[in-house]
Amino acid sequence: MIRLQDIDLNLLIVFQLMYRERKTGVVAEQLGLSQPAVSNALARLRKVLNDELFERTARGMKPTPYADNIAESIGYALSTLQDGLNYEERFDPATSDRSFCISMTDLGEMYLLPRLMSYLATHAPDISITTVRDTGRSLKEDMEAGSVDLAVGLLPQLEAGFYQRRLFEQQYVCLMRRDHPLAEGELTLERFSQAQHIIIEAQGTGHGRVEKQLKRSGIDRIVRLHLPHFMSAPYIVAETDLIATVTEKLALQTAEKLNLIAHPHPVDIPPAQINLFWHRRFHQDTGNIWLRNLLFEMFSE
Repeated sequence: MIRLQDIDLNLLIVFQLMYRERKTGVVAEQLGLSQPAVSNALARLRKVLNDELFERTARGMKPTPYADNIAESIGYALSTLQDGLNYEERFDPATSDRSFCISMTDLGEMYLLPRLMSYLATHAPDISITTVRDTGRSLKEDMEAGSVDLAVGLLPQLEAGFYQRRLFEQQYVCLMRRDHPLAEGELTLERFSQAQHIIIEAQGTGHGRVEKQLKRSGIDRIVRLHLPHFMSAPYIVAETDLIATVTEKLALQTAEKLNLIAHPHPVDIPPAQINLFWHRRFHQDTGNIWLRNLLFEMFSE
């Protein structure tokens, strides 16, 4: 049996950083240590835990299955201890210079960031925001490690260990230029199948399911363009006879500026429920609480 008195707490801090960063040089820099000192700390922890913990690969240090199993518990314990030692510290957005990282899609950036950044400029001027999509590891691991604070979207993979709150639903519409030949009248399935389409893959997001549903519907489409994301679609639609299946919020944000029109979609596509997610390790983090409450107040419907 491994006893807590046999383990130096500093070794667990090294483990947590190594699990997140996967490179001894980065961990050494963050802790103000030399790389040999970090390697020595890992060697001591390997001896205590009787496991290699990390194996060297071409892409950095890969955790062993044992390391994967203990990472969340160690991270939770260290976070709880730090919160307990700093229980009197309260997050003040007006004076804080904290940087938050939020995972969101290009649609999220388009819809959330203009209002959010405008609010922060007035009420929390020193706070900064970083957005990410694909960080090279799974979103679940990044949020467990604390490198991503919140996630916004349709994210069915975030279940065990995560809290969530509903923000709004995304309906899907057909977007086209206002003087498009199909702009007048009802957009029927027949007219939809005869149009020239942009297909938006949106891989890695919940919106990618829309294309799968359209393919399963058996409707033939004339496809002229494939895109990996949504944001360029309205600008392309504005200059061509192409139409695109997009979210209603994207259509509303761009229709007036680009002289576009959004038709109800002729295919019955279930709306996407957009939620706000955070990991249970940071449920009591005062900064995390402030930001997620702010996002909920600003964008929930």
